[in-house]
This record gives sequence, structure tokens and C-alpha cells, in this order.
Amino acid sequence: MQDQLSSTFAALADPTRRALLVRLTRGAATVNELAEPFATTLPTISRHLKVLEDAGLIVKERSAQFRACRLEVGPLEVMDNWLDQYRAFFSDRFDRLGEHIAKLQNTGEPK
Repeated sequence: MQDQLSSTFAALADPTRRALLVRLTRGAATVNELAEPFATTLPTISRHLKVLEDAGLIVKERSAQFRACRLEVGPLEVMDNWLDQYRAFFSDRFDRLGEHIAKLQNTGEPK
């Protein structure tokens, strides 16, 4: 079994699955509602939803005859926490680049 981070990145590797998650940020939706904007078959959307569900990114809920999918943010929070270390690294590098550019502009040296 893959770790949570690997499952999340693998599920997000597909643009259709990312679009489905974007739609679910607006609230729960049925498979038919999720499939509407796509020029693909319902079984294809269902397979995408299964990948998202297996990664823990969505939960399918059943209420009487109504079956809806909703976003589960836990795996995205794990990914966000992992990415924090890289944000700090790149932020520091950009700050140093900005300082270097400012120094070049102040000294009149060619860029």
C-alpha cells in the first residue's frame, strides 16, 4: 500500500481528477453532476472518482437514493505540510535573488 503523500500526488496527477476536486470545493455533488462538464462517459468519471476515493480525497455518502461525493481535505493538508519545507527554501532563495538584483541596480553594474 502506498503512503498517503504518494497516493495524493498520484491521484492529483490527472487533470480531470483535479477538476473534479475543484468542483467539490463548492460542495457535495452526485456523479452525474460531476460528469456534466466533461466530454467523457459516466464510467470514466466513476473510475476517476474511485482513484480519488482510494487516495482519501473524497468520500461517497449515501442518503436514501441520493449518493453524493464530498471533498475530504485531510490528504491535502498532509501534502501542504510536506510542501511547507520547500516554500521556506524557495522563499529564502527568492529573497536573496531580490537583494542581489537590488545591489546590481544600485551599483549600476550591467545585468
